[in-house]
Amino acid sequence: MIHFVILISRQGKVRLTKWYSPYQQKERSTVIRELSGLILSRGPKLCNFVEWKGYKVVYRRYASLYFCMCIDPDDNELEILEIIHHFVEILDRYFGSVCELDLIFNFHKAYYILDEILIAGELQESSKKAVARLIAAQDSLVETAKEEAGSISNMISQAI
Repeated sequence: MIHFVILISRQGKVRLTKWYSPYQQKERSTVIRELSGLILSRGPKLCNFVEWKGYKVVYRRYASLYFCMCIDPDDNELEILEIIHHFVEILDRYFGSVCELDLIFNFHKAYYILDEILIAGELQESSKKAVARLIAAQDSLVETAKEEAGSISNMISQAI
């Protein structure tokens, strides 16, 4: 099971977090601080697995972001690396070569994509095409809602 997902920039700024196990806010801050210090200080040639407080943290760096997932000690690290890569590929497909700014300004989309891939810390959808269809459907619903909201506000402004 994946306990949490954290995306950290090279400067140590958190860009996305998703918690699948219960942590208090103070614990979350401590976890983020400890892991960002641990991962950012590691050399690029070291392996992408770190043992931490009885868990394993699997991470991978893409451009200026570190994608980190905390798993149980008996889970398969290579599977988690594939899940991270799967997530990045879908982000790339959606944003067209995803960068840190895409996640900053479209964090809601990044969360939506992550929620389509993982549920309760387990892989839900392994098909990139299925996730792309779901994202396109969500985008269509959002556009329809914006158009309807715009037409309602136009009718209200004309009535006044």
